[in-house]
Amino acid sequence: MMIVDAHLDLAYNALNYDRSLTTSAADIRATETVDNERGQITTTFPDMQKGGVGIVFGTLFVTPSHAKIPIMADKMVYHNADQAFGYAMKQLDYYHRLADEFDYLRLVTDISSLETVVQNHASNEASPLIGIVPLMEGADPIRVPEEAELWYEHGLRAIGLAWDDTRYATGGWSDSSEGLTKEGYRLLEVMADLGFILDLTHMSENAAIESLERYEGVMVATHTNCRVLVPGQRQFNDTQIRLLGERDGVMGTVLYNAFLLEGWHKSDRKEEVTLDHLVANIDHVCQVLGSARHVGIGSDLDGGFGMEHIPAEIDTIADLPKIAAKLKERGYEPDDIANIMGGNWLRILRTAFL
Repeated sequence: MMIVDAHLDLAYNALNYDRSLTTSAADIRATETVDNERGQITTTFPDMQKGGVGIVFGTLFVTPSHAKIPIMADKMVYHNADQAFGYAMKQLDYYHRLADEFDYLRLVTDISSLETVVQNHASNEASPLIGIVPLMEGADPIRVPEEAELWYEHGLRAIGLAWDDTRYATGGWSDSSEGLTKEGYRLLEVMADLGFILDLTHMSENAAIESLERYEGVMVATHTNCRVLVPGQRQFNDTQIRLLGERDGVMGTVLYNAFLLEGWHKSDRKEEVTLDHLVANIDHVCQVLGSARHVGIGSDLDGGFGMEHIPAEIDTIADLPKIAAKLKERGYEPDDIANIMGGNWLRILRTAFL
């Protein structure tokens, strides 16, 4: 069973912290000194191979200077659109360099590259491939909507309009009732024409619902949990879940403890949150929509948190198969487990690329 993880800030972590993600997490931990706010690294390519992770959505993420939450690193903070463009393009170039330098890494930008990775895992190769689908998290690096075509030509395949507030949409960190901007509506039109996947994650509730009503292409929420379990606009409520399901989209479950247990903080014990909390989140989506077709993994590992801030049973990304074991324990059928662990995301990618 090949695992797909729909959200990892790989380039951001590599370039901000000078991490070589082609070595193991254990080797990096032996040389890094980190505080509890950032936590210890969990995600590298060797650990992905160890855990059977075959495809990941690798983000282009740059931090806005107006961010409403603490900034984890200051190497890629932008004050204007040109800075955002430059930093994000540097991250996309990083993924291209990886694919050029390492035979087991591939950019997944079309149906051929996708199926190459899938078939490689099906044949149980000794050194399995890892495919990277470039995803922009927060669209400010797109200086004008028409510039999305340039990004597509460079390999970008998915875009989330917001992280915090952007010129295109209100972000979910705020309590604002605002949604998409005029430029946001225009960007959706350009994205649909080009065939981009739209990521609803981090949008305010109104922005997400407006996008669900207006966007004509494939849409997902790569890393969003359920508001009924942890309140706040950062999570999806049942209405958003239903609307996404009606569009045959997929939600990726985040492994951050604060998104799995209401009231959990980074100063709390890791062991207070377990995979039972994570499966409860997955199960809620399945119950709301009546099937396991619309939920997957979008771990966001190392996305501003580390090993100390994820469920007790998880040390690195190599432990993601434990989620499948927990789903089996909860009575999920093998086909449903396979879809949650990766098959649902493969369906999304095939739909977008065909």
